[in-house]
Amino acid sequence: QVQLVESGGGLVQAGGSLRVSCAASTHTFRSLAMGWFRQAPGKEREFVAAINWSGATLYSSDSVKGRFTISRDNAKNMVYLQMNSLKPEDTAVYYCAANNRQRIGVLINDYDYWGQGTQVTVSS
Repeated sequence: QVQLVESGGGLVQAGGSLRVSCAASTHTFRSLAMGWFRQAPGKEREFVAAINWSGATLYSSDSVKGRFTISRDNAKNMVYLQMNSLKPEDTAVYYCAANNRQRIGVLINDYDYWGQGTQVTVSS
């Protein structure tokens, strides 16, 4: 079983930066692919970024490419999402997700474990 806890959300002005973090409680973190999703009010949950077990393979959605960066620290069982040049449309609850299938994915069904989410609000 993998438990994920997000932190670092908050309120930021447009153009600003924020880093959200995800702590994983598991002895098998090094074998997990990790992802970030987000869900805005009234919208479906959507893929943001993903990273493979070693950090060598990264993928991000077109809407955040060049602005958001996913990274991980296997020694600390942590995954991060650095968000720069934030826009009001980035406002959402951000969810951390993990899968033990040893490959990154972009679909909700590609992930086995989810955190409770952290709210990010970008004011204009």
